[in-house]
Amino acid sequence: MKGITALFLLVFSFSAAVGQYTIQQYLSIRSASSPSLSPDGRKLAYLSNASGTSQVWIKDLSTGEVQQLTFYEDNVSFVSFSPKGDGLVFGKARGGDENTQLFWVSVDGKQIKQLTNSPGIRHNFGGWLKDGTKIYYASNKRNRNFFDIYSMELTTGKEDLIYQQDGSNSFAAISDDGRFLVVSRAGVEFSLDNNLYLYDLETKKETLLTPHKEASLFGDVNFLSDSIVFTSNKDREFAAIMQIKLNDIEKISVIEPVENFDVETIVFPENGRYFAYTINKDGFSELRLREFQGGKQTRILNKQKVIKLPTKGLVGGLNFSKDGKLLVFTFNASTYNSDIWLYDIEKESLKQVTNSDRAGIDRASFIEPELVKYKTFDGREIPAWYYRPKNSSGKIPVILSVHGGPEAQERPVFNSLYQYFLSRGYAVFAPNVRGSTGYGKSYAHLDNIYKREDAVKDLAYAVEWLKSYGNADEKRIAVMGGSYGGYMTMAAITLYPELWAAAVNTVGIVNFETFLKNTSGYRRRQREVEYGFLDRDLEFLRSISPINKVDRIKTPLFVIHGKNDPRVPYTEAEQIVEALRSRGAIVEYKLYEDEGHGISKLKNRLELYPLVVDFLDRYMKRK
Repeated sequence: MKGITALFLLVFSFSAAVGQYTIQQYLSIRSASSPSLSPDGRKLAYLSNASGTSQVWIKDLSTGEVQQLTFYEDNVSFVSFSPKGDGLVFGKARGGDENTQLFWVSVDGKQIKQLTNSPGIRHNFGGWLKDGTKIYYASNKRNRNFFDIYSMELTTGKEDLIYQQDGSNSFAAISDDGRFLVVSRAGVEFSLDNNLYLYDLETKKETLLTPHKEASLFGDVNFLSDSIVFTSNKDREFAAIMQIKLNDIEKISVIEPVENFDVETIVFPENGRYFAYTINKDGFSELRLREFQGGKQTRILNKQKVIKLPTKGLVGGLNFSKDGKLLVFTFNASTYNSDIWLYDIEKESLKQVTNSDRAGIDRASFIEPELVKYKTFDGREIPAWYYRPKNSSGKIPVILSVHGGPEAQERPVFNSLYQYFLSRGYAVFAPNVRGSTGYGKSYAHLDNIYKREDAVKDLAYAVEWLKSYGNADEKRIAVMGGSYGGYMTMAAITLYPELWAAAVNTVGIVNFETFLKNTSGYRRRQREVEYGFLDRDLEFLRSISPINKVDRIKTPLFVIHGKNDPRVPYTEAEQIVEALRSRGAIVEYKLYEDEGHGISKLKNRLELYPLVVDFLDRYMKRK
């Protein structure tokens, strides 16, 4: 403990000299998410990490009174108001193991009832029956490798297995009367692929709604009186809003295409004139309302409006009041930590309803990135976000940050670590290498299986751009990433060892063979369609695994993992650390017993990231 205390003091004093604020302040910036309105629109339930982990809070929107309802050491993952308004359902796992259990809590927080109690089983919450008497969720209770759909009566706690199939199934939607269920099932031939099925709970008849021949995604399903509305990129590069009429289920109609951009989320109110959706425009969200008529025959009308946001940023968690007059959502941007905003549709007014603490840091000190594009080895342009420190002079040190996924997109969200590094004079370069989403279906599949290391080559070309156009000091460029970004970090320092001054790998894959053998059973098939199959691609998987190129590593490396990680087992970290230590290489290692796929608890982050900063300072000093 004395050593850690001394290090904290060192970081404090160095921060005072270089930046106005300490890393402890940046890590203590709070956020709010997962908004859920009571049916009458008077109360807002949400998650906040004000206590150090994400917990359930509730706010009376008329009085402004705020109350914390849960007090756990582990994070709460979601919260959802009952359609009756008499309580809420939330989910929580233990120690980051992702085996979420479901709970019910009264609106005043005085009563909490555990609905599921199977610590080794995962429960993925789906939604409510319209009358608030039942909830629906997917669970791997029957077989750890597959997910079935269950319902539960809240008054009795009676659980029913309502849909069984040996696949990765999730709840998508339920008809108002509870008879028809829409199930989403992940594909087993392609990555970024799924299907929707309509299942009659009375006749047990199942109907495939979305036959297709190439990888296609179908999401954000809304069950209306006469149709199903969802987003999809079927037969398209970018996702649009689509509709299937229940009296003509073989026809899929495109009702809202957007040129060269994905429609991301879509939500309909129980009543009201408008539904809401977001569009991903170069990484920023555009929030729109579109008029519709409900009743026995749904009509999507042409009248639309775009909601003006505080600045360019990201919108998520759309949720309506029962009458459709109020819409809440999360908003964050590179200069806005995540908070919840409310839009009054009749008054056309927007207001912020949570104000998460910024730990005394002036918002004006936060830095926005520049969207740049650089050419890579095949002439393709790679989009990237470049954050440059204020008042920098001369050649600058750069941290190249690689996102996870790979089915994900680096977007200009608020990132407290980025902002701290910027305050210390580091630049941050965050590319969306091939395989990233948000740039069309073809781009997202450019790194599949045998093309895996083409994405790593994109990182090497990023360094060339940084040296030529980004004012980077070529001797002070680091690479860091988490999960798949951790693999990319490890691949970068094995394939291009001369480029990097330091590297940080968080929960990353280092051995595809052991990763696929040891990851949670339900994830293996989903990951094999992206990375390669153990029964046919084993030699290839070995050839791209950084553990088998460990002799090439020259870069000082910091490895971080959570002991309870169900996605990338901590044994991946143990392998690379042992291999490097046996060679006498520079490697530092932190394993957290109470974390999973990432380090989320504030107490652990406050210990870890000063160590990471010290590590980078040590090896990124001017040479």
